[in-house]
Amino acid sequence: MADQEKKVTAAAEAEKLNDQMMVRREKMRQFADAGVYPFGQKFNRDHHAQEIKDKAEALETDGAVVRLAGRLMALRRHGKTAFCVLRDLSGEVQLYFRKDVVGEESYELFKLLDIGDIVGVAGNVFTTHTGEITVRVQTWTLLSKSLRPLPEKFHGLTDKETRYRQRYLDLIVNPEVTQTFIMRSRIVKGIREYLDGRGFLEVETPMLHNIAGGAAARPFITHHNALDMDIYLRIATELHLKRLIVGGLERVYEMNRCFRNEGIDTKHNPEFTTVELYQAFADLEDVIALTEELVSGLAVKLYGTTKITYIDKEIELAAPWPRMTMIEAVEKFTGKDFSKVTSVEEARAVADELHVQYTEHDGIGKIINGCFEEYVEEKLIQPTIITGHPLEISPLAKQNKDNPLLTDRFEAFIYGRELANGFSELNDPVDQRERFLKQMEERALGDDEAHQMDEDYCRALEYGLPPTGGLGIGIDRLVMFLTNSASIRDVLLFPLSRPEQK
Repeated sequence: MADQEKKVTAAAEAEKLNDQMMVRREKMRQFADAGVYPFGQKFNRDHHAQEIKDKAEALETDGAVVRLAGRLMALRRHGKTAFCVLRDLSGEVQLYFRKDVVGEESYELFKLLDIGDIVGVAGNVFTTHTGEITVRVQTWTLLSKSLRPLPEKFHGLTDKETRYRQRYLDLIVNPEVTQTFIMRSRIVKGIREYLDGRGFLEVETPMLHNIAGGAAARPFITHHNALDMDIYLRIATELHLKRLIVGGLERVYEMNRCFRNEGIDTKHNPEFTTVELYQAFADLEDVIALTEELVSGLAVKLYGTTKITYIDKEIELAAPWPRMTMIEAVEKFTGKDFSKVTSVEEARAVADELHVQYTEHDGIGKIINGCFEEYVEEKLIQPTIITGHPLEISPLAKQNKDNPLLTDRFEAFIYGRELANGFSELNDPVDQRERFLKQMEERALGDDEAHQMDEDYCRALEYGLPPTGGLGIGIDRLVMFLTNSASIRDVLLFPLSRPEQK
């Protein structure tokens, strides 16, 4: 019964929409009949809405004529007068139309305007008796007739799937969304300024790879017709960037898209943006310090403080961030001490107690990581540096010299989510080849996220990779934290969605 009611309601809304669209198309024709092109030409403006508000007193005193353009978001007609709200990127300002000011012919055409239409106006600034800064329109120009009505004012555009699919509409009716993406642009710019200022060179490496390497992930596969070969959309930039360090570029970074054929949720999108950087003659400690300095510095740049509110928590981003090893973190939140575990059987027994799943091929390292993911990650609310990752899950990181079962690797977590991943890079070509071979064994056993053998990368290492610190930061997640956005889809202009059902 409920489903039937929904169908009836949807049909009624569609019919209503079609009626409104027909009315708007008729108005479009009336404009054309009057010699007004409904999709106008360039308009030279000299002010934005917020600028008019900021300089209202001076503009009113001078009697200056201002020119501005934007979209009509509200419209109230009162016989021979009308008030409108015009919105541009900077904000909103009120417009006042009078028949005796714009002229009878122009005012008759004005009656054909609808909410959503884009207009250019010229007029002088005044303040109404209610204190509203307003532009008294002298002349106006239709710049684009909106043939579809905007969502109803008081209900707005609330359906998330519609918002993501029709981001243009989301941006029109939800100004806070526009501000999120302006902030994203500032964050990206801030990252570039930080790295450029420290001597890093921005580079571009291929997005199409012969081998899906640099991360443990399932790739997208496509086919190149001319070469008649399968190729992969890159899952990480790591191996190409480290080739550049071998070549002597010393400090490089790339900020661009990666692709992983995996699930979609509030933290993951198959297409995402990262910044990866590599610094020769550096190590794990250098990239940890860089991460802390970069993230806290961005907060200060945006908000003037290292304290931000995310969802329901106040987050302190000031360096240094608290540290724990992965084994220490597991013990803290489960009471189980893996430092005393020496066999796979013992590790499995602990996992069984904790109800953590594992495969028959998983060693101690993967089981420790499984316990960490199950019991620890979501509890790391304040920025936390996790170190001491098992060798088994870190095939590109340098072994720890004090404990060869661990690596010199770190992950940074905030609000239960991984934000950054970095390590002292493995630069031993013999060790790296052996680890690739181990990964290939795991692939043969069914792990389709295990690394593939990359012979050319091994060859590059044989020419000599200096001691290097490497770091990857997820830009989308960073933007989530710094804009208080609950889902990764809220910070992607066009997140991947299923095709719209007709």
